[in-house]
Amino acid sequence: MAQRLSRMIQLPTVSAEVDERGRAPFEAFVELIGELYPRIAAMLTRERLTDFGLLYRWAGRDSDADPVVLMAHYDVVPVDASDAWTHPPFEGRIADGFVYGRGALDDKGPLLVVLEAVEQLLEAGHVPARDVYLSFGGNEETHGGGAQAIAAALRERGITPWLVLDEGGAVVDAPLPFVTGTAAMIGVGEKGTLTLRLGARGAGGHASAPPARTAIGTLAHSIDRLTPGTFRPRTPLAVSRMLHTFSRTSTGPARPLYRMLAALPAVSARVFAALGGEPAAMVRTTVAATMQSGGTAANVLPSQASATLNLRLALGETVAGTVQRVTRRISDRSIAVEVVDGDEPSPESPTDNAQFALMREALAASHPDATAVPYVMMAASDSRHFHRFSPVVYRFAPLAMSAQLRASIHGVDERVEIAELERGARFHRTLLERLQ
Repeated sequence: MAQRLSRMIQLPTVSAEVDERGRAPFEAFVELIGELYPRIAAMLTRERLTDFGLLYRWAGRDSDADPVVLMAHYDVVPVDASDAWTHPPFEGRIADGFVYGRGALDDKGPLLVVLEAVEQLLEAGHVPARDVYLSFGGNEETHGGGAQAIAAALRERGITPWLVLDEGGAVVDAPLPFVTGTAAMIGVGEKGTLTLRLGARGAGGHASAPPARTAIGTLAHSIDRLTPGTFRPRTPLAVSRMLHTFSRTSTGPARPLYRMLAALPAVSARVFAALGGEPAAMVRTTVAATMQSGGTAANVLPSQASATLNLRLALGETVAGTVQRVTRRISDRSIAVEVVDGDEPSPESPTDNAQFALMREALAASHPDATAVPYVMMAASDSRHFHRFSPVVYRFAPLAMSAQLRASIHGVDERVEIAELERGARFHRTLLERLQ
């Protein structure tokens, strides 16, 4: 498995650089799947949807039953040339019990364990109880249309998945203070995304005699008004479920504290908001200015300036309501607020159903010490294209990741433990074998 993942990593499928690199690495990756997994190539039907969407169908014993969709993406983010990697990012070096390289965790490692499980089951002659689709996107990191086209095709065919499983959480140690053991963090909901562009105009001219407020000054004042308190914190059901689960695995005074926070969502919302960082992001919409432009020279007043805002919408919010809130908060009619793109937050998938119970069974086989814990995923995934018509969507990669490993995602020295590849494949084998 390590050797196969190494070969995948050696193909620089950087979707943000497709114009510079061309599509050759992506096409080579598609061909590599066929080479490494000959039974999948021979026994599953494959469709190409757009240049970057791959959809495999494994026919089950009951093709009238709603199918399972296992998702992953094979594109990766760019590498900063100034970063010092222990091993070259596209070498796929196998060393010290790890496979190093861009995409090892996000998301070629999780993709590989799906393929490994299916190939092994095909070799054993297994036929799943219901149809299984493998949905692989090649432009997830650039919010491209590969997975969107796959979701649209299934929806047009009247196919409603029984279960959709994409990347997201992982198996982690001690996710909150005083919580013992390991937790399999399963995303049962996903925050929405929204990109806004703020525009301001002003009188141009020489910088030696500036007005009281320039276009940049007006823009800066508006951005400054968008504080963390712009959006009211609210605890979604998923976070209450998470806290309730942790109350059973925590020790000391944390146990009654987590139990109380689980029972009082208004209180937990205020507590999480006060903590800031990731806890606050779980209970409120976040807003961050990420890009700014304006001006042509150091001594010239710009006649216009703009800033780009990245917002992650809390569960229960809407794109329209968020834009309205930002506009009211800025409270300046001279500022133009433009929606660049946006996706609504997902609904929450249940945890008291057969699908979540099946994931617990698979976890018991792959990571028997891990407790299945629901949570809200703050990043965006390709599964957002499925939750509009599929009632059960989870986001989980069955790999153990320390805090250090999670920090390497989109960072330096991204790597996956080789032993986890076998555990990840075991998870998917068990899930597929026990389908009903």
